[in-house]
Amino acid sequence: MAEVAKTYEYAVRNRAGKLVTGRIEAGTQAAVANRLKTMGLAPVSIAEVQTSGLKREITIPGFGDKITLKHLSVMSRQLATMIDAGLSLLRALSILTDQTESKPLAKTLGQVRSDVETGTSFSAALARHPDVFPPLMINMVKAGEVGGFLDQVLISVAENYESEVKLRGKIKSAATYPVVVLMIAILAIIGMLLFIVPVFADMFDTLGGVLPLPTRILMWMSQSLKWTIVPLVIAFLAFNSWWSKHKNDRSVRERLDPIKLRLPVFGSLFQKIAVSRFTRNFGTMIHAGVPILQALDIVGETSGNLVIEKASKAVQDSVRRGESLTGPLSKHPVFPPMVVQMMAVGEDTGALDTMLEKIAEFYDEEVEATTDALTSLIEPLMIVGIGSIIGAMIVAMYLPIFAVFDLVQ
Repeated sequence: MAEVAKTYEYAVRNRAGKLVTGRIEAGTQAAVANRLKTMGLAPVSIAEVQTSGLKREITIPGFGDKITLKHLSVMSRQLATMIDAGLSLLRALSILTDQTESKPLAKTLGQVRSDVETGTSFSAALARHPDVFPPLMINMVKAGEVGGFLDQVLISVAENYESEVKLRGKIKSAATYPVVVLMIAILAIIGMLLFIVPVFADMFDTLGGVLPLPTRILMWMSQSLKWTIVPLVIAFLAFNSWWSKHKNDRSVRERLDPIKLRLPVFGSLFQKIAVSRFTRNFGTMIHAGVPILQALDIVGETSGNLVIEKASKAVQDSVRRGESLTGPLSKHPVFPPMVVQMMAVGEDTGALDTMLEKIAEFYDEEVEATTDALTSLIEPLMIVGIGSIIGAMIVAMYLPIFAVFDLVQ
């Protein structure tokens, strides 16, 4: 009878003597110890994770089953560590399949291992899962296989994805507060129009007379919202569903991407994010030994903006004709002069990958500074705007009452 896999928490010392903790699935505690030793780790403690009662892991369908860049980053670094320690690729993939926390990624790695075992190259096995492994990772692994430095390439992939995850985290953390405040304000205004204003409307009917203009406008908005709230909610849900399916369509992006870069306040932020991704991915791929034409074909798509992608296509045509790499970039306003000049220096000195990495680091810092500045600017503006709207609604509701007091006096 096959042993039931259990989850164990472990603490180990790596080759540098650093204490590392994690989780792994295995049949017995001894199997965990043997597996850790084969990875070149010295076990300190191993304990089974209790999954009964209140401690049982709860899985909600549709949540937590997405493979993220963070999962790929951790997988790449672990795989590089095991290959550098002398483990075979098949053995390393088997260990990763067992210990990866993401169930979908573990299933995919199992399929990759099976393909490699039958003689397929590692990069070709990854390419059979384009929805999981991005083109950047597949092409870098291919270059590492050809050059015999797969472990170094995987570390580069991990560092690249870690930087991308860090960049996304900064943007999300900066946008969370304004978005939450805006949603709460919208719900508060809708609640006032649907539940509070009608109470005052009934009271004003008993007073008689002509209501002030601001009050009449508020009454009209309240009555209109009663009839339109359901269609508006349905339209919002329908648009949200359509957007989630078609936001990456080329026809949609060709219209929206140029507009993003021309927005009054946020356009500069979108430009810096796109340039940062382009230079980081381009530098990583060149450093890994991926041919320039092939790298340009990929980094344009991974930049997240069609304007950058079209510019990279123009650079491809220039390089294919034997011309300079940076010449066409100066014709595209999306690339600042500093970026073009630094890339030109890197091209002339043969250190293009190093120069691209420095540009990416610079723009990562610029994105962080810009998001902090925008957050500092948006917060007071939102407070003033929301306060003004709610304050105007309250004044409009109390104006008839003030008029009645004046008549009584």
